[in-house]
Amino acid sequence: MVFLTIGHIFAQNKYRHNLSRNKKLARFAEFSTFPNTYEKSEGLKSNWQTKVFNNNSPIVLELAAGKAEYTVGMSRLFPNKNFVAIDKKGNRLWVGAKKTQEEKLVNTAFARTQIDFLTDWFGPAEVDEIWIIHPDPQIDKARKRLTGPMFIARYREILKPGGVIHLKTDSTLLYEYTLEIIAEQKLKLISHHADIYNAELYNDVLAIKTYYEQMFTAKGETIKYISFTLD
Repeated sequence: MVFLTIGHIFAQNKYRHNLSRNKKLARFAEFSTFPNTYEKSEGLKSNWQTKVFNNNSPIVLELAAGKAEYTVGMSRLFPNKNFVAIDKKGNRLWVGAKKTQEEKLVNTAFARTQIDFLTDWFGPAEVDEIWIIHPDPQIDKARKRLTGPMFIARYREILKPGGVIHLKTDSTLLYEYTLEIIAEQKLKLISHHADIYNAELYNDVLAIKTYYEQMFTAKGETIKYISFTLD
C-alpha cells in the first residue's frame, strides 16, 4: 500500500497546475495565429462584412461564447450567414477556432474581448442577431446579467432594427428575469418556452447542445428559451 505525504500531494497538484497552465499558454499562442481570430478592434468596427467576411451576409454574434459550440454549429447550418464568437478567454475560444479551421468553415470569426466593449467592435446597425447561450445567471449581481438593462442598452447601439436576441438557459431565475425586463422595457417578445425539448418551437438551431447543456440535461434540468427584439 502506498501512502502519500503532504509533500507528495503538493507536488502532484503543482504538476497538474503546470500542465494546465502550459496547455492554456499553448492555446493562447496558437489562437493568435489563426486567420479568423481577433484580439484588437482597430479597423473592424462597421467593417466586418468588407474586411473580415468579404460578403454582405448577415452578422450573428454569440456572446460569452466559451468554446463557441453554438457558433460552430450554426455556421454549419447557415453558410449564408456570418458568425462571430465573443469571449474574454482565448484558451476557450481556441476550441471553436480550431474546429472551424479543421472544417474550413469560412463564415466564422472569433473575438477575444469583454462584452462590455461590444460598441468598440461593432458599429450602429451592423449586427443582425445575438445569441446568448447558458450565460452565468449572476445570482447575486443582477446588473451584470447579459439580458439586463445595462447590456440591452449596448445591444441597441449595434443591432439592426428588428434584430433578434436569443437566450438559451438552464436558469429559471435568468429566464423569469429576462421576461420581466422585456415587459418593463416594452420590448417585443417573439417566443419563449420553459422546456424547449417539449415545445413546438424546437428546431435544428435549438437542438445544438453545448458541453454544459449536456451536463444540465443529464441532471434533469429543463432548458429555457426566449427570443425578442428591441423595437
